[in-house]
Amino acid sequence: MGVMMKVSKWGNSLAVRLPADLVRELGLKEGDYVERDRLAIYKVRARMTREEALQIMREANTPLPKDYKFDREQANAR
Repeated sequence: MGVMMKVSKWGNSLAVRLPADLVRELGLKEGDYVERDRLAIYKVRARMTREEALQIMREANTPLPKDYKFDREQANAR
């Protein structure tokens, strides 16, 4: 997926907004639940290189889709 999301304060909790493209890709709708074992979340530095991000994913032993392609511009688009 290669989408970077920012953690924000939401009341007394922290939250991550899911971009519309990711919501569509996962087929999510309001009220749906997600399981931790099906969602990989990585803490990344704001200026992480593509290679550094991929290394973190490799170390986590999380397989990437065969057609995975990281697009930094798309990931940082607002």
